[in-house]
Amino acid sequence: MERAQRIAVGSIAIGLAVFALKTAAWRLTGSVALYSDALESVVNVASAVLAYGALRVAVMPADDKHPYGHAKAEFFAAVIEGVLIVLAAGLILQQAWHSWQHGHAVAGLGPGFAFNLAATAVNAGWALLLGRAARDARSPALRADARHLWSDVVTSLGIVAGLAVAAVSGRAVLDPLLAALVAAYILWSGMRLIGESVGALMDEAPPGEMVGRVRACVAAAALGAIEAHDLRMRRAGRNSFLEFHLVVPGEMSVAEAHAICDRIEAALRAEMEGLSVTIHVEPDAKAKHRGVLVL
Repeated sequence: MERAQRIAVGSIAIGLAVFALKTAAWRLTGSVALYSDALESVVNVASAVLAYGALRVAVMPADDKHPYGHAKAEFFAAVIEGVLIVLAAGLILQQAWHSWQHGHAVAGLGPGFAFNLAATAVNAGWALLLGRAARDARSPALRADARHLWSDVVTSLGIVAGLAVAAVSGRAVLDPLLAALVAAYILWSGMRLIGESVGALMDEAPPGEMVGRVRACVAAAALGAIEAHDLRMRRAGRNSFLEFHLVVPGEMSVAEAHAICDRIEAALRAEMEGLSVTIHVEPDAKAKHRGVLVL
């Protein structure tokens, strides 16, 4: 089992522990805001299970039906996670509205606060570790999981602060209001995650900073060529795919052109891990005088 998968298994265990702590906090207080926090932890557990499954599929080697591999499975998991987040936001809003209409008294917050703060501390520590693992493994599934955990930490701290104000002021109405605010934030987080993941599934171009690095690398390594044009790049999980046309002098031999391509590919792979490059060589008559100009 690779490290990313072991991290995903750890996320499942951490998620279950945090859910238990937050459920205890809600049951001890009866707070609808803490109920919303506990419900979000259910999403954390489901997300961790999805991430583990996606990582197992993503590392499967390419085959006849999937010649580019299975890395996009991680984006599917991220989309499903986003949908679960949106559903959780809807359930929280429903509970907040019911509490607003009928009202309820929040029990003593002391023990509930302690459980909730403990769960928040665990989440924050794990989110830090998960974020580093996601960067090291270039894993969209782990990155989505880490971002959701951080949103959970933020909402938990906001809930604790708001309930403290409610307890001091005696305004019980703040409890459902806090729950509604948490739901709005979770909804925004889920919609953003869905949008980003769908964009990746649709072969959305990578950020401009990454494209700029590629162009600079090609320009530096393509000495002897004339230009590179029609650069296209897409991401698939931890892998990236780049293709472009390389224009060389018409009288250049195939061996010389091939040597330039090898040099470019080596430079690009040194700059970006997990990059697959396809270069189409053309004679100078095909030059478009745009793109990456080498001479």
